[in-house]
Amino acid sequence: MSTPAEPVLFGGWQSERSGFMGNLSGPGFVLVAAASIMALIPIYIRSWTSVFLSLPLAVLLLLLAYGRVLGLTADQWIVLAVRHQIAVATNKNLFFSGVFAPRTKDGQQPMDLPGTLARLRILNAPDGLGSHLGITHNPVDHTYTAVCRITFPGLALIDTERQNARVKAWAAFLRSQCKEDGAITRIAVHQRSLPDDGAALRSWTERHTSPDAPPAAVQALDELMTGAGPVATTRETYLAVTLSSSRARLAIKGAGGGQVGAAAVLVREINAMHSALSSAGLHIVGWLSPRGVAQAIRTAYDPEAHLALAERNSAAEDSQWKGTPRGVAPELAGPAATETGWGVYRHDGAWTVSYQVRGFPQSEVYATFLQPLLKPRQNARRSLSLVYEPIGPAKARQELAREKTKRQAARQLRAKTGRAESEDERREAMTARAQDVARASGHGVVRLTGLLAVTVTNLEELETACAELQADASAAGLELRRVWGAQDDAFAASALPLAQGLPDRRVGI
Repeated sequence: MSTPAEPVLFGGWQSERSGFMGNLSGPGFVLVAAASIMALIPIYIRSWTSVFLSLPLAVLLLLLAYGRVLGLTADQWIVLAVRHQIAVATNKNLFFSGVFAPRTKDGQQPMDLPGTLARLRILNAPDGLGSHLGITHNPVDHTYTAVCRITFPGLALIDTERQNARVKAWAAFLRSQCKEDGAITRIAVHQRSLPDDGAALRSWTERHTSPDAPPAAVQALDELMTGAGPVATTRETYLAVTLSSSRARLAIKGAGGGQVGAAAVLVREINAMHSALSSAGLHIVGWLSPRGVAQAIRTAYDPEAHLALAERNSAAEDSQWKGTPRGVAPELAGPAATETGWGVYRHDGAWTVSYQVRGFPQSEVYATFLQPLLKPRQNARRSLSLVYEPIGPAKARQELAREKTKRQAARQLRAKTGRAESEDERREAMTARAQDVARASGHGVVRLTGLLAVTVTNLEELETACAELQADASAAGLELRRVWGAQDDAFAASALPLAQGLPDRRVGI
């Protein structure tokens, strides 16, 4: 008799060490240098009375450089505050579209998005199977992103053996993208948990109820939908794949060059992924068309539009409504108005607070450890984005070697100064070595960032929804940080399935 499979535990997430020198940012290094100069001034000028002035200033500069509040140093808070106040003073934290949207010479309205999304364009590309898909093009970063809607059976209700197989298949898919100079630079998984009042269900039921149905059955069905519909929750899951035109330059040139060639290469890449995604238990419902991409953007900015669009899309499946376009026209994808606050983002009739995952669980966890974040809530909608950046073998070797060197140098410095090494530092060094051993054994290395957003349509419920999200994140073993001073950019990364969110270089965040 075979023994039951044991569930696999996961851990070893390693935070990147970034900084101009050590863990100091550029401004932090300047503050430390200024503090050192201030401390040496009394010796240089041979005036002991100046000690009472220079030493307090030096201590203050060191506190600004090393003191941390909510994970950020004082100089980083100052930079954020100054940037935000400049944006407020110049009204750059406000965005107005709708009746104020720009028009072209022929009277057409182009797609109008706020902030860093303003550069995006939605292209219409053939998928090679007779349909078309929408590709978001970022001309500044030279990237092309395709988005698909996926469904999956989940992990909680299946046996351990199949659970392990699906997780292993997903890991194999990510490892397959860790190629030298691979064209795919980002892969993002985005899931939304949306309150559903049952309007689309009632509309479909009304259209499909036979006139000859018994009144008692109709009444029972109506009572069932009245009681169960408003407590339902809709979940949407998306997978986004981003191609870098600079990495795929030769392939794009061979496919015809320009945007057409880039779209063809991206379509070829995503078609090659289907079998690997199926092995991981992911079923691709369909790659989003330009109107589908626009709908995903529009419903994030305006939650109330989700109900109307769901009802209209449901009606489009009915024979008498054939020809009704599904989705949203790309020029109407953006919000009518937004306002970026210090810790909240207001868009149309909703308010959103975004968080970055600053720490994954220190202990080993099961594959289902993120489930508390996706609990249905009637007072708020939640969004979770996991953005992966595959790293090629050569770069991964350099990055991991740099990480090990930084940690080893820090340990040697502490040993020379007589300071005891903490268990956390010893554990980080062991994890760094284990990652390097895994890489040398053929495993892939990816950069990963997690972002969360909570959205409400009633401002009075915002802080309650934020507290519930933080409690659920704590239950999952995550350390969250509210994205102060940059909620508009964080919204684009956390609430939209467009594979935003990872910086091109390592910078202090």
